Amino acid sequence: MDMSAAYMKGAREAFPEAGITLDRFHVQRLMNRAVDEVRRQERKERPELNRTRYLWLKRRGKLTASQRRWLGELLDPSRRGLKTALAYRIKLAFEVFRDLPPRLAATYLEKWCSWAAESGLQPVIDAAKTIGKHWDGILLWFRSRIGNGMIEGINSLVQAAKARARGYRTTENFITIAYLVCGKLNFNLPT
Repeated sequence: MDMSAAYMKGAREAFPEAGITLDRFHVQRLMNRAVDEVRRQERKERPELNRTRYLWLKRRGKLTASQRRWLGELLDPSRRGLKTALAYRIKLAFEVFRDLPPRLAATYLEKWCSWAAESGLQPVIDAAKTIGKHWDGILLWFRSRIGNGMIEGINSLVQAAKARARGYRTTENFITIAYLVCGKLNFNLPT
């Protein structure tokens, strides 16, 4: 997962009383990577998986009619149990989790993690372990509905300002520029 140890440590030191929520989109990306890894491993033995990467990774609502038909054929149980299809079903079940009411989230996530761990698919098992490690942060999102997306957006703006300026003489100048870039200030200067 993208939550590096340094980021988590820094956040805990700077804000010891705050809970660290994990953005649901990052967790979904973790599942997408697991499905893609299963597909890549299985593709060597199952040629029908060639050129299907985006069928498994795109949101169902974004697929074209022909892509939906193709995916439906691949999900058909008569295909003798594609491992990728199982990984995809586990991913879809996780998408359901994101929209649950908070009171059902912990129970659902526990059952989902058990299913993923028993799947026999190592990338899915690894994703479930990562989700288990960040259990509290994932469930905290259900209570707060606050993710780290806004913080990442601000960080992106600050990094872009830093790159454009090619350095600042003092930390104070850099902080001032960061406020100017990220603060959306309106000075209403006369022209």
